[in-house]
Amino acid sequence: METGYEPLNTLKPVVYGLWLVDGPAIRFYGLPFSTRAVVIRLPSGDLWVHSPTRLTPGLRAELAELGPVRHLVAPNWIHYAYLTEWQAAFPGVTSWAAPGVVERARSKGLALHVDHRLGQDAPPDWAGEIDQMIVEGSRTHREAVFFHRPTRTLILTDLIENFEGDKMPLWMRPLLKMAGILAPGGAMPRDMRATFRNGRDQLRGAVERMIDWGPDRVTLAHGQWFETGGVAELKRAFAWVL
Repeated sequence: METGYEPLNTLKPVVYGLWLVDGPAIRFYGLPFSTRAVVIRLPSGDLWVHSPTRLTPGLRAELAELGPVRHLVAPNWIHYAYLTEWQAAFPGVTSWAAPGVVERARSKGLALHVDHRLGQDAPPDWAGEIDQMIVEGSRTHREAVFFHRPTRTLILTDLIENFEGDKMPLWMRPLLKMAGILAPGGAMPRDMRATFRNGRDQLRGAVERMIDWGPDRVTLAHGQWFETGGVAELKRAFAWVL
């Protein structure tokens, strides 16, 4: 199935030291969702991979030219589908997961191996290079967000979704608009907003911290990401909670 972000499963350079990988569409609640990974080369030369997408022989060969894959990041409870195949392909890789990932996988019958749980502060492995925090306040959704200092790139997963209508089936466009995730006005899905009903102050604090980081660009796992104007996009997308 085409996603509109072809070519898929290949490194796409964004800025020095950071690449995107557009992966195949997956089904979530029966709807086709495009997927996207982020690859960062750390000062050590090691590769850090956020929300790994499908690993193909071609992508594996491209990664080998950049450096060794050392860190795999599952940033929230619904972004772990391809983790096991990357773990099998790169023995000795360290896997990191947000709170709730292992439990969600177990509920789906998958015994997911994770080396470390992500927390509010960056581990020594990438401290000073990539800032991080866990966005709290939701009954169900806890997401690890990251800020790559050298490129001033904020890395989000599902806190903002921004699907381009011309890349989606015609029948889905009214649903995307109703959910508040149709580009160029993409934001947090409205069903996710409801889970922050009693945690709006925590979410507001997290968004304010993202804004204080001052990102130039914001990558997203689903839909059109923001190549410029990162702070302005955050203020727009989260105006309902600020």
